[in-house]
Amino acid sequence: MALSVGTQAPDFELTTLGAEGPEVVKLSEQIGEGNILLLFVPMAFTGVCTTEFCSVTSELSEYADLNAEVFGISGDNPFAQQNWAEKEGIEITLLSDYEHTAAEAYDVAYDSFLPEKNLHMGGVPKRSAFVIDKDGVIQYAESSDNPGDLPNFDAIKETLKELG
Repeated sequence: MALSVGTQAPDFELTTLGAEGPEVVKLSEQIGEGNILLLFVPMAFTGVCTTEFCSVTSELSEYADLNAEVFGISGDNPFAQQNWAEKEGIEITLLSDYEHTAAEAYDVAYDSFLPEKNLHMGGVPKRSAFVIDKDGVIQYAESSDNPGDLPNFDAIKETLKELG
């Protein structure tokens, strides 16, 4: 079960590809300025994950108006994430959780991802969303065992409006 509302958000250090190459993003260094929306997805180059991140990309200005920075997290390596972002026009900052440490810390890692399709990959993140406030406390938490279920973005935006 995913971490719950009121829990201090676990810190992490994950890699993204910036203009100068690989960069480390530490969650604790992002806290304090505004709110943070963490979106965990199972993997790059898949239909629902692409739909989700393209939709959020088209609404980035709305999230900025809600004083929120959006991070997309998957277990893919940062080079695959960059290729995916370039191919699909994804503008969210993508963070590589290649070792699945963030998915495990937020308790959203599958024990076995899609075993019915013979994938059996442990540690893959469940489709999940967390809103973290300026104090580093989780104010919204949602996780689905079904990788086809998108987060409730209306509820996420409502939480962000309440946080200001």
